Amino acid sequence: MTATIPWSKENLPKKLFINNEYVESKNSKKLESRSPKDDSLIANDIPLAGEEDVDAAVAAAGEAFKTWRKTTAKQRRDCLMKLADLIDANAKPLAELTRLSLGAPWSTFGSFEIALAAEGFRYFAGWCDKFTGESYPQEDGFLKIVRNEPLGVCAGILPWNGPLGNVGMKAGPALATGNTFILKPSEKTPFSALALGTLIKEAGFPPGVFQIVTGDGSTGALIASHMKVHKVSFTGSTGTGRRIQEMAAKSNLKRVTLELGGKSPAVVFDDADLDNAVAWCANAITTNTGQVCFAASRVYVQEGIYDKFVEGYKAAMEKKGKGVGDPDSLETLMGPVVDKSQHERVMGFIERGKTQGKLLTGGYAVGEKGFYIQPTVFEGTADDAEITKEEIFGPVAVLNKFKTEEEIIEKANDTYYGLMAGVFTQDINKALRFATDVDAGMVGINAISMAFLSAPFGGTKMSGLGRENAIDALRMYTDRKTVFINMVKQ
Repeated sequence: MTATIPWSKENLPKKLFINNEYVESKNSKKLESRSPKDDSLIANDIPLAGEEDVDAAVAAAGEAFKTWRKTTAKQRRDCLMKLADLIDANAKPLAELTRLSLGAPWSTFGSFEIALAAEGFRYFAGWCDKFTGESYPQEDGFLKIVRNEPLGVCAGILPWNGPLGNVGMKAGPALATGNTFILKPSEKTPFSALALGTLIKEAGFPPGVFQIVTGDGSTGALIASHMKVHKVSFTGSTGTGRRIQEMAAKSNLKRVTLELGGKSPAVVFDDADLDNAVAWCANAITTNTGQVCFAASRVYVQEGIYDKFVEGYKAAMEKKGKGVGDPDSLETLMGPVVDKSQHERVMGFIERGKTQGKLLTGGYAVGEKGFYIQPTVFEGTADDAEITKEEIFGPVAVLNKFKTEEEIIEKANDTYYGLMAGVFTQDINKALRFATDVDAGMVGINAISMAFLSAPFGGTKMSGLGRENAIDALRMYTDRKTVFINMVKQ
């Protein structure tokens, strides 16, 4: 499979992809994108899809659904598999398009994200002929057949921190189950997703089956409130997720999957493997510059091992800090946060945090240009402190001490969020007790901040609704239809 995309930082994709063609937006308004490396202008003519554009995409998707839903499992599988291969073949130029506006280093995130996108399509391609229905015997005189039926026109609204990684997780199960799909990337990181149009067409998807519209929150609102869109999958902030759910309810009561914020606790007991716990906790708050929904942003360490953990964790974070730099350099471990507003938000939390706890390390911006932040840790913060309670979405963690197992369960659950948790201990019974009692959609034992295509991904409480990945994702894009046959001889 050879590289085929014509796009690069010198030739950016700046058109909507509707009905298998790149087209100009009918809306005259444009979006601006700036580099997180130095705040230089990348482009100021990115299309902002308006009502006419969204209507055109929905109409094309609705027409395509009539035939796509009836294609064979093999046809859908082959399209998804070829798209995955094309993404792999174009990994470097796609990652370059992501780095332009996200600033994610190739060494620690860029390569991973592209691989996740390809594997998402490949994984769900394998389900095309395996997502079976059910039948129940005719003991009561009726044979019951339960079918998994596609919903129709579906949409995915992506977060800026994973411009491609989320695509396979959302479009993969939708297309595998016979739905058509409209992708709306974040206005902050649109280019790599827009570049997929070339590959979608080459992979053999019929016109209207898989489309891409760029825009800001107003475009997302048009999709979420559209009467002919039957499902929206959204990843992003809890506030935006709440608004999408409201718009879905007020329109056609469309299905909604929401993967939202987190304030994930990592709990380290006295008997933990110290080096392992330190490594996981440091990696989990610095990957993608801490701009990860399930980052381990609250670290609790039992008092017997606390001083040793502090020493190791501080050293690990400072080592990460030495790798802050240009995301285009292969030696860089951490790039900048995504833009000026995010930089100001994170630095605001850090400045206020200096009155809420002891600054252990970090606490400052790096360099005079760009939006770089030193990995930062506060210790001894109160349970109700802002930096303990609120999702910061940057390389900032709070570190606190605890005594008993009962105490730490209460502290871990004292949050509006419930996306991820982790426990570090050599006692499997203690680990399983914690996994049972903690209120989170995912729990790692001697690990944290991981997700798997083969296991459900999502959270409890204000971390969202529904699940992505595994068979659960297929269920999110289908309705159950019962067909019953009268077997009684008259």
